[in-house]
Amino acid sequence: MEKLYEYFLINSINSNQEDEVYLNVVMDYFPENLYQAIQSYAKKRLIFPNTLAKVYAYQMFRGLAYIHGLGICHRDIKPQNILVNSSTFNLRICDFGSAKQLVEGKIFTKIIFFF
Repeated sequence: MEKLYEYFLINSINSNQEDEVYLNVVMDYFPENLYQAIQSYAKKRLIFPNTLAKVYAYQMFRGLAYIHGLGICHRDIKPQNILVNSSTFNLRICDFGSAKQLVEGKIFTKIIFFF
C-alpha cells in the first residue's frame, strides 16, 4: 500500500461556474502511465508481454472493485490515468476529477444508442 504524504485543498474561482474546491494528494512517485509503458514497447517493435498485461489488469480490476465497493465511480478510465512502475510492477488508478459517488436510483449520464 502506498503512503499518503500530504493533502491540500485549492479554491478555484471560475467565471462561468460557482467556486470549486479541488483536493490535491501527494503520494509515492510512479514514473510513467500505462499508455507510456505500452508505447515504449511499440517503439522498440516489441509485443507487450502477456504476463505483464495480466499483472496490470489484475491490479486495475481489483482497484476498480475496491472503489466501486466504496460507492465511487471513476468515469474516466483510460491508459493515461493508470500509473505504473515498471521496476516493481505496481499499478495505481489516478485522476479522480470526474469521479462521482454512486447513488441508488440516480442517473448520471444518458445512454444513447445509434443504429
